[in-house]
Amino acid sequence: MKHAKKLIEVALPLDAINEASVREKSIRHGHPSTLHLWWARRPLAAARAVIFAQMVDDPSEYVDVLLSDPKKKQHAEWDLKKRRHKRAEQQYADHGEPREGSILTLEEIVAEHERDRLFNIIKKLVKWENTTNETVIQEARDEIWQSWRRACARNADHPQAAELFNRDNLPRFHDPFAGGGTLPLEAQRLGLETVASDLNPVAVLINKAMIEIPPKFTGRPPVNPDFRTTKNELQMEWCGARGLAEDVRYYGNLIRTEAEKRIGDLYPRIHINAEMANERIDLRRYKGHGLKVVSWLWARTVNSPNPAFSNVPVPLVSNFILSKKNGKIVYIDPIVEENSYQFSVKSSPLNNAQIRTGTSIGKRKAFKCLISGVPISYQYIRNEGRAGRMSLRLLAIIAEGHRERVYLSPNAEHEARALSITSHWRPDMSLPHNPRDFKTPLYGFSTFADLFTERQLLALTTFSDLVTNVRAKIEADARKSGFVDDDQSLRTDGTGAIAYADAVVTFLGVGVGRAADYWNSNATWQPGGFVAHAFTRQAIPMVWDFAESNPFSNSSGNWANTAVSWISKVLESLPKSHLHAKANIQDATGTPSKKGDKNIINQMIISTDPPYFDNISYADLSDFFYVWLRRSLQPIHPELFKTILTPKGCELVADSQRHGTKDNAGRFFLNGMERAMNQLSELSHPTIPVTVYYAFKQSESTTDEGSVSTGWEKFLDAVIRAGLEVRGTWPIRTERGARSIAIGANALASSIILVCRPRPIDASIATLGTFINSLKYEIPYALKEIQQSGIAPVDLAQAAIGPGMAVYSRHAKILDAEGKSVSVRDALGLINQTLDEVMTEQESDVDADTRWALAWFEHHGFAAGDYGVAETLSKAKNSSVTGLVDAGILRSYAGKVRLLRPEELPNDWDPMTDPRLTNWEIVHHLIRVLATDGEEAAAGLIKKLGGHAETARDLCYQLYALSERKKRFAEAISYNTLVKSWPEIALRARAQPGAQSEMFGERMVNRDES
Repeated sequence: MKHAKKLIEVALPLDAINEASVREKSIRHGHPSTLHLWWARRPLAAARAVIFAQMVDDPSEYVDVLLSDPKKKQHAEWDLKKRRHKRAEQQYADHGEPREGSILTLEEIVAEHERDRLFNIIKKLVKWENTTNETVIQEARDEIWQSWRRACARNADHPQAAELFNRDNLPRFHDPFAGGGTLPLEAQRLGLETVASDLNPVAVLINKAMIEIPPKFTGRPPVNPDFRTTKNELQMEWCGARGLAEDVRYYGNLIRTEAEKRIGDLYPRIHINAEMANERIDLRRYKGHGLKVVSWLWARTVNSPNPAFSNVPVPLVSNFILSKKNGKIVYIDPIVEENSYQFSVKSSPLNNAQIRTGTSIGKRKAFKCLISGVPISYQYIRNEGRAGRMSLRLLAIIAEGHRERVYLSPNAEHEARALSITSHWRPDMSLPHNPRDFKTPLYGFSTFADLFTERQLLALTTFSDLVTNVRAKIEADARKSGFVDDDQSLRTDGTGAIAYADAVVTFLGVGVGRAADYWNSNATWQPGGFVAHAFTRQAIPMVWDFAESNPFSNSSGNWANTAVSWISKVLESLPKSHLHAKANIQDATGTPSKKGDKNIINQMIISTDPPYFDNISYADLSDFFYVWLRRSLQPIHPELFKTILTPKGCELVADSQRHGTKDNAGRFFLNGMERAMNQLSELSHPTIPVTVYYAFKQSESTTDEGSVSTGWEKFLDAVIRAGLEVRGTWPIRTERGARSIAIGANALASSIILVCRPRPIDASIATLGTFINSLKYEIPYALKEIQQSGIAPVDLAQAAIGPGMAVYSRHAKILDAEGKSVSVRDALGLINQTLDEVMTEQESDVDADTRWALAWFEHHGFAAGDYGVAETLSKAKNSSVTGLVDAGILRSYAGKVRLLRPEELPNDWDPMTDPRLTNWEIVHHLIRVLATDGEEAAAGLIKKLGGHAETARDLCYQLYALSERKKRFAEAISYNTLVKSWPEIALRARAQPGAQSEMFGERMVNRDES
């Protein structure tokens, strides 16, 4: 089998991919991730770039074809002459000293030019604006086809050529851990027939909704009566799934209208009477009006632990602030009267410091009694909750005004009305026993029904029933529109009236799932003026004060906007594809089904994002949605909703709660992942590498050689056992840089993409010494490339695993001095040890003042130390304390010295006029400016710094490593945040007017020569 090296095995334009990936995280409307919540999705930009580069040949494989083009050859020859001339000039300037490195050959230069052309395609391909740009997408598809046809020609004489190398059919794409569907969707966008499989029914439903259902009805106009009566078929081009999107809007609004008839009276308006208007000037314009409520804010209560008030339910409130807009703050003012209290909504200037922020007194001490001030411990709250003595109290009402939010004090009638409702259906399935991710059972909320108020349960069941009921009308309307009947047994596999009705109802059922994310007692009110959904992180915490949305309002959390509108916009942005796709339930560790797919084996392009050891229990989390999706869609997708809750026994997660102990959980994960990797190896097309996304916290346990990660160890062990060799590793920024970073927890700022091929059967056996020498030779080069890619310092150790494991996996075995095989665990320890050595050596790249500051910071941080010790150290670093003070990085007083913190540095600092510019002060001024003035100001500073900025960024990695090792977490966060913000800062710097001075880089004073 003859295979060409692919682009992803040689080079990628990481800056462009990372920049687009980071930007994409702030895009919402129309983004496929907003169809329905799923956890840990990969950015579309990264997925698209990786699949493209995975399939396209590296230009080094077809240089002869490139050189046969006279223009390309002439351009390369001209470039070669220019490079030789420049090299001669440099050698002359160095008095004839030979220059390091060699001039590229003509073949290498023409390949480099072609690589740049492919990079430009990727740079256009990853931009969000080009997601639906058919011209850009088609250019990428054409490149994929060219590479495929070269592969077919290369293997035309192979015995399986007819099966494996049909030049008219691209291999199919398969993601066995499809999850939220990013990878299958982007494969479909690039022109591949796609198979997406997952063990989780919710994930499979999301994939069906994105890649399987829309292509069946692409280009079809809507079927709803409004469309038919307006006779506007010729006035609009119904390309892609726009017609389907329009029907989702129409029937979704029909459901809303009917739901309001049934339960609208349970969501009363708030009437502004004369008394309310007299008390508040801002309410006078609404006097006599009934305002529609956006949200009711509730607090959970427990009986006071003070014996004097033991029968008084007191509120547990994390925040009394409702709004911080227009120069004022709106807040809830608790008024205590003897053994009772009431809440009043007030407003004041934004800088008023007398406002209570809540009854919370810290994470450890929990809350305090509003009446007596006695502390309320978490254990007391748990006991009250489990005894059934936790209740609710209305805090405030938020209504719709004239282009504004109107914040009102609680109303007794509204409170009594809400608390008197009883739902006729409850999802009484038990919540999992997983205290890490599910906190509510500790407080007596042990079923999924407990996560909702009775009014929320009634609303969700009402909308769910209406979704089921509307199917018959959609089918009838589809027939009137020209859809033919289809066999009932085909369901969504067909394209007739029944299948179309099922398709529309599927999206409306997904809307019920979206609504459940907002209509629950874990949704919170944000002072920015909106309701935040329950899953702001991958867990169900205990929420004390929550927002109950009005499904029939015109604002945050309603049915029309939260469910129908978002889904319709996603449908309009999906690929305009007719390609066959299939999403099905399948265990990635088992044998794939070959029914109807006789060519499935050895014909698949594999790219996947497997579970991360014990990071997320997807099945447990997705049950929150499953109970509602099952209620709405079981008749339409019976194969997805066979069980009461999602299947969990085979889920490939190292969950010690399920498997008894951590060791059992680890073995389960390793064995399952090994089987899954074996499947990937067998299913993958022999000429196309497999790409696997992976991210995990690096330092969990230690060996004699260094720290290792259990998650990485188990995963990589499975990869090696499956006979795969790591041929390339790429750190891709897959998470939003603005997220808060918890030091000591996996930030998942970057994913490492492993490029794998089956290890050759004649792979060599190496000694431990050879392995260590290879690490010391290859990791420094790889590390420099990784740092230049903009990876966050918190992820650096994780990213360095890739090149280290590439060395390890290329050998059949690594043998130590006793002839024993070196395990993955021991190899990881050696990789981390080598990384520490390389990081230490990087210190020589900075100026002398910075070398002194690094040594001082390691021992003292920003604390004061002895002047004499500082002076002695300065001599060793070719500097002086006086010079360090002059440089603006040190303060000397009373026999002591200390480094200046970023906030102590002068605000008027200008690097253009600094006579003693150091890497140290550049880093800390950038931290200061970023923290106080934001990314735009930091971009202006980078513009001035020129080439010095990159050196400063590299220094952040060393400072982060030092801070983490010394457990200086506050400093570590600052250095990590700066590097994570770097792509956005650099982007803004390039956009700012004014040319960057090329001569500025020459102003750095060399302290070693001064």
